[in-house]
Amino acid sequence: MSKLVKFFAAALLSGTAVAAVTPYVSAQQIAARQPAVSSPKLGLGRPALPEEIKAWDTDVRPDGKGLPVGKGTVKQGDAIFQAQCASCHGEFGEGVGRWPVLAGGAGTLKADRPDKTVGSFWPDLSTVYDYIKRAMPYGNARSLSDDDVYALVAYILSINDIIKDENFELNEKNFTSIKMPNADAFYDDDRETAEKQFWKKDPCMKDCRSAPKVTGRAISVDVTPDGKAGPKVD
Repeated sequence: MSKLVKFFAAALLSGTAVAAVTPYVSAQQIAARQPAVSSPKLGLGRPALPEEIKAWDTDVRPDGKGLPVGKGTVKQGDAIFQAQCASCHGEFGEGVGRWPVLAGGAGTLKADRPDKTVGSFWPDLSTVYDYIKRAMPYGNARSLSDDDVYALVAYILSINDIIKDENFELNEKNFTSIKMPNADAFYDDDRETAEKQFWKKDPCMKDCRSAPKVTGRAISVDVTPDGKAGPKVD
């Protein structure tokens, strides 16, 4: 009898061979006999309190969901704007230095350098309210009351000629009745169909187009020229 045959003969007698050659089956059998135990939690944190959720859940959606109860007139907004916003955005939203311009720009979106102001570009008024409420005034964010924000939004509408009555009162009830001039110019991302021709099995990876020709440099033409027509770069 060989040494190997002798080993298995001895193992069969002691029962160790079964455990040695079939460990996977044995583990399954053991697991089947034990109740399932879920992974223990990490023990970190605690459920958020309703007050905490309410403090963070302040987003305002295009359909008006999230708007707080409040009101403010164009005239009231004018006074708040001059005190809190004009140092950066100018008295009429024209912008100071390189701070954002808020008004004007109608009809410029197809120009080389369009003015993407609230009135010319923003599709939803809710974004104006939400952004001011969260981030303005610069350096003192979330210091404005809900009524202050309604008044400021009303004033920004007026300097964009969307509202012409300085006594107009904006509130949570008439908010969604305001339609922004560029509301219908946005569309869903259609790159899967519009750019389908680019997604080929063997895309071009080298010398796909002629080298660009630089016709102007930022150091000589300024990176933000005042004119609408920027340097032409092929």
